[in-house]
This record gives sequence, C-alpha cells and structure tokens, in this order.
Amino acid sequence: MNQGFGICMLSVIPLRAEASDKSEMVSQLLFGDKFQILERAGAWLRICTAYDDYEGWIDSKQITEIEKDVYSLLQADTILGLQLLNEAIRLPDNEKILLLPGSTLPSYDEEGGCQINEHQYKIKGKIKNVIPDDFASGIERAAKFYLNTPYLWGGRTPFGIDCSGFSQVVYKQFGIRLKRDAWQQALHGELVGFLQEVQPGDLAFFDNDEGKITHVGIMLNDHQIIHASGRVKIDRIDNQGIFSTDLNRYTHKLRVVKRYS
Repeated sequence: MNQGFGICMLSVIPLRAEASDKSEMVSQLLFGDKFQILERAGAWLRICTAYDDYEGWIDSKQITEIEKDVYSLLQADTILGLQLLNEAIRLPDNEKILLLPGSTLPSYDEEGGCQINEHQYKIKGKIKNVIPDDFASGIERAAKFYLNTPYLWGGRTPFGIDCSGFSQVVYKQFGIRLKRDAWQQALHGELVGFLQEVQPGDLAFFDNDEGKITHVGIMLNDHQIIHASGRVKIDRIDNQGIFSTDLNRYTHKLRVVKRYS
C-alpha cells in the first residue's frame, strides 16, 4: 500500500535489507533518486525506487518527502556525468552538498537550477543529457572511469561499487535503464550467440554451480571484460569464463551475453 513519496536530496543514502542500521546494504540512492513509500516502521521506511523498482529500507531522517503531484512531474532526463565530485548549492543558505556521477537532476533548468518542494539548488558539475546514440562511442570510456573502484556490496559510486551496480550506473550515462541485480538484468536484452559477435558494451553474465546468475560485467571486445570483483578491473574472457590475471585462474563461469543498446 502506498504511504507517500520521497526523494534523495543527499549525495548517497544506503538502502538496507531490513529496518536497522546493522542490516546489510543492498543498494544505494543517489541525489535525485525518487521513490514510493510502502511501509513505515518507526524511523524506517520501506520503499520502492522509481528508477529500477527495487525495494528496501531507508532511514526517514535522510530523505525529503514530496507530494504525489510533485513526484509525477519530476523529470529525470538530466544526470551528472563522469566527473568525480560535483556540487549542489542549496539556496538561500548556500550550503554545499557533494554529488556523485550518475546523480539525477530532477526538472533541471537551463540556468543550472533544481527545485524540490521549497528547496532550491544551484548545480555545479558535469551536466549530461542522456542520449542512447552516444553508447557505441562512449561506453568504453564510461566503464573505464570506474577502474580500481573498490568492490562494495550494494554500492553504486566511484568510492565503492558491486558488479550489477557498476553495469547499472555506467548504462545510466546513456539513458539505458537496467534493473538492480545481475539476475534481473539477465532477464532482459537481446541474446548474443557467440563471443565473436560481441560488441563493446554487451553484458556478460555468470552463474554458480546451482545455475544462479551471480555476476555481470561489461564487454570491451570479444576477449576482454571490465567488471567489479575485488575492484573494478579488466580481465580476459573466453567461452569458459573470466580468467583473472591477478589470480592466474578462471574465477567466473560464463552463462550468457546480452545486448541492450
């Protein structure tokens, strides 16, 4: 049952599996991410995100609630591009909020401003209007921006990211929406039959011994993949799977390759 609407107006907010600070972080909200409130439990809210329909719990002290009409009107076709730190200056007190790549700028205007409820912001950063046509020429550069980002379960930022968070935020730079988890992403897209047919930006999925999709990476070409495993790195890939240059052995078993562009 819908119990309200909200938006993230901080740089990043943890989304947790349960209503507790001790619970595992399953994802993160970035500035401008909006959501529906499904349940209230004390200081905690169970939400469903607008971008990828992902559910989890957030601390109510960290979000801004908005009305349904505001939620419906907020457009999200402008984001922050591949620059490490950007700023939102809250007016009129000029307080600064550091923003991360992939943050959404709802209802962004040509003068560099956003307004949510009574809050006004001046955005200083690398502004990007998402254009899927840029995908072929820009996907490798976008993916390599995150090189050496440490692995963090549930992470979606250059300071910590997981495998599916990596593919999701990279694709977001081109206006292509992916679901949050690797197994969800694998349900969509067009099947690529052979590695020789791979194009830069195709997603490769990997399963465990039980056949469950547990990992995803972005193909750079038919023999190289960039993925988050310990850190975001480039490894070799063949029909068997990923061969780790760090460990000198195969680490992930290839299941399927999909194309979304």
